[in-house]
Amino acid sequence: MVDKGHPDPSGSAAGPAAVPLFGFQPPVGTPYGLEVSTVEDFFAHHDDWPWNPPRPGRATFHYLIAVTEGELRHDVDHVTRTVTPGQWLWVRPGHAQCWHPPGAARGPFILFEPDVLRPDLARLLAPLTAHGAPAVLSPHPDDTAWLQQTALQLLDEHRALGRRPLDIHHALRRSLLESLLLRLANSPGIAPTGTAVAGAGRADRYRHFLDALELHFRELHQAADYAELLGCSVRTISRAAQDAAGKGVRELIDERRLLEARRLLGSAGWDARAVAVHLGFTDPANFGRFFRDRTGLTPAAFVARAAGTDA
Repeated sequence: MVDKGHPDPSGSAAGPAAVPLFGFQPPVGTPYGLEVSTVEDFFAHHDDWPWNPPRPGRATFHYLIAVTEGELRHDVDHVTRTVTPGQWLWVRPGHAQCWHPPGAARGPFILFEPDVLRPDLARLLAPLTAHGAPAVLSPHPDDTAWLQQTALQLLDEHRALGRRPLDIHHALRRSLLESLLLRLANSPGIAPTGTAVAGAGRADRYRHFLDALELHFRELHQAADYAELLGCSVRTISRAAQDAAGKGVRELIDERRLLEARRLLGSAGWDARAVAVHLGFTDPANFGRFFRDRTGLTPAAFVARAAGTDA
């Protein structure tokens, strides 16, 4: 299912600031980057997974869980989310997450890599798969039964390996997954899909940049780093970012690092030195200046204000 030994890309040693990165390992006989299980089976078969004891991690793939019974608690980007029956939990690639024991929670559990989606579907589903989309989806009540039934059909087809030709098996799984995601895209809080996007090539490149940024913002901090990673020029990636977001690549990188810093200093309770190491600053003083220049507060002042707000 998952390569738990995937090295963290920063190369930093394990410690309080290390959030390991896990890669997807397809099950034997299923090279397609999609796996389907249930919450209860997943926990039963993975005693050594990072909930024993609970600790944060990041993945290169999507986690999608439909809760049909009980209540599931899960930390996404250092905020504890509570998912109740009829709701869906979506953890996207690169998001920091931490498992809690499932208790009585039940429901289908779908894991898939981003490139499972065909390019045309990926564009349609961009608002749903975007890193800033809600971690907890509450579909319209009229969609609840259909979504859960489709997820169960996907689970049944996944378990049907060997009953029909492999290419038919994979095509059925892909079709069911795509149908499920297209229906989920109509959930409240998700921008409408199907809107024509001007400059689809640049939009795709910007989406690939965001995917790369989410995975590598800790250790890659220059536009040239991402241009090399994506196999394009700095000018190309800069134009794509400007068209899509009206911002430069470096500004987007800094915004993502700042967002992570605020999350870790606030809800996660990390100290400034640990956050500085986590985000790739060689000197905590440099991190302090970075944070103060963009928020008007020192890290210590931000922590104190957050504590006062939560009190």
